[in-house]
Amino acid sequence: IIPVVMAGVLGIYGLIVCVILNGKITKPVGGTITYSQFLGFAHLAAGLCCGFASLASGLAIGIAADAGTRAVGAQSAMAASWKKMGFTGDAGGQSGGSGDALFVGTVLIQVFAGNLGLYGLISALILSQIDSTCDVGYY
Repeated sequence: IIPVVMAGVLGIYGLIVCVILNGKITKPVGGTITYSQFLGFAHLAAGLCCGFASLASGLAIGIAADAGTRAVGAQSAMAASWKKMGFTGDAGGQSGGSGDALFVGTVLIQVFAGNLGLYGLISALILSQIDSTCDVGYY
């Protein structure tokens, strides 16, 4: 369920950028253009930055979740088969964990992969704050 929630958060990042950029778009006033090409390209860059960062983040989260789920399943199946063969898995008293370390590591990797989308959101917010005005007759 963790990757699903994180994917929803990435979608909300895009929605935040969309609302901010939508508020900055202006209509021509009296035949005079007030929304410059520079501003349009800055807003395009902001949207692409957030979108591609969220895409990369979602792919990384999905790959980490898939690999982690398979590893945790293989670890528990291997532990059960070793127990049937009579191995205790003690390894000289060095193993004190219950096997949750692999799950915790998987969740940490997913959280760090989710930060990629947050970095894209921050970059998009910086790009969206650029202000440029048009001179009369220029685009």
